[in-house]
Amino acid sequence: MRIFSTWRRPTGRHLPVLSLCAALLIAGCGGLRTAKAPLESTLEKSTCTPNADTLLVLLPGAYSHPDEFTREGFVKALNDNRLAVDVMRVDAHLGYYNNKTILDRLSEDVMAPARSKGYKSVWIVGISVGGFGGLLYAQTHPGELAGLVAIAPYLGERPLSADIANAGGVARWTGPLGDPPGSDPRAPNETQLWQWLRGYVGTSATFGARPPLYLGYGVDDRFAFSHRLLAAALPADRVFTTEGGHDWPEWMQLWRRMLPTLPLPGCPG
Repeated sequence: MRIFSTWRRPTGRHLPVLSLCAALLIAGCGGLRTAKAPLESTLEKSTCTPNADTLLVLLPGAYSHPDEFTREGFVKALNDNRLAVDVMRVDAHLGYYNNKTILDRLSEDVMAPARSKGYKSVWIVGISVGGFGGLLYAQTHPGELAGLVAIAPYLGERPLSADIANAGGVARWTGPLGDPPGSDPRAPNETQLWQWLRGYVGTSATFGARPPLYLGYGVDDRFAFSHRLLAAALPADRVFTTEGGHDWPEWMQLWRRMLPTLPLPGCPG
């Protein structure tokens, strides 16, 4: 699986391309949908407060529909935990990654309107490719997110992860030819993402502001090798695992375990 392109500026025009064949490995089925502008989204207001100041932006997997967040119980879990947050389910399907517009569309169609509506804190919660998109957005828009939840995120090709592991982990890995982060314009974007993720190690201050990052994955997930590398860079209380692989039962179990630990506002009273 390859996700790459020439990197110049952190905009959607230079986002890596996720090929259809690669996507089928992630999703296992389905067809590529056409990207539209603006992004379609559905806002669900908090059930316990009329003026929530925190927004959770939910990004689905490659071929998932945002309604699955409701069907599978993601939104209900927020109410069960009495969290005073609004939720936006975004139809950020694979088409936006393939045509390299996902970051621009998120910025223009989701984040800018959220700011205009007065939300003080915006989190991205992404599953699989949605987790990858959330990480890319945090990387390219420093300071915008209050937090980031990546559940079973795609993190690049296995050879790249193997290179990081062979270096002794992300803390010791220095990237291609030992170049500093961002110095090689020919570097694949997934490599630059990992260089940015190095900033979560210890007290590193490189690459500027980063939101708190919470990671969840199944121990038998097809991407678990990469997940374990990222987990080693994060505080232990921000990493969650469960038995199983890359599907909704595992993602829901992780979400239920993660929710009580996230620094989100509770319902009044």
